[in-house]
Amino acid sequence: MAPIVQCMGLTKNYGRKTALNQVCLNLERGRIIGLLGPNGSGKTTLIKIMNGLLQPTAGEILIGGVKPGVETKAHISYLPERTYLQPHMKVMEIVEYFQDFYPDFQAERAYDMLARLQIQPYERLKNLSKGTKEKVQLILVMSRDADLYVLDEPIAGVDPASRDYILHTIVANYNRNATILLSTHLIADVENILDEVVFIRQGSILLQAGAEQIRRNEGKSVDRFFREVFAC
Repeated sequence: MAPIVQCMGLTKNYGRKTALNQVCLNLERGRIIGLLGPNGSGKTTLIKIMNGLLQPTAGEILIGGVKPGVETKAHISYLPERTYLQPHMKVMEIVEYFQDFYPDFQAERAYDMLARLQIQPYERLKNLSKGTKEKVQLILVMSRDADLYVLDEPIAGVDPASRDYILHTIVANYNRNATILLSTHLIADVENILDEVVFIRQGSILLQAGAEQIRRNEGKSVDRFFREVFAC
């Protein structure tokens, strides 16, 4: 079976600045993959191109063998770094909106996760704390039966206890034949759930390897290895 994501010479320029430089990358199905790099390394640009929000300057990207567009949006469940939900809406209204918009959305799963977190469906988003809003958005994303889940900094703005719940939610609720691409700089918090990591710096891929392979070959955690690589 072909990889869920294929990047071939993918390049993105913003004027004279190169955000992605000849990226060649395959992401296989059924994996939880960490996209790891410092701020400004190109992570969000790559994610936006995957979701059809940006067009590459050169090269090609395929999602399930198809260029990003209307067709691929039906197969990708995307969690952006910033919330896009309307603050005046009630949680239950947002769930209904997702149910109407995405055929693969599982409302029962969403309501079950909301109940576990004691988030009331009739609450308006504007009345929720920042951390709770982020949990609601993650619940919506993980309630789809997608082929590819793309999560941009899903735990950056929440407390450590909430991070544990979010990571549990990610692992427990995705389609096991699907792929999760998780962008983060909080590597120590997520490395135990990662099957594979991709290191990116200044728009170029430095490394793609299994998380266990790194621990075995380097004799150290992925977090410590990352710090050493990017300290250079």
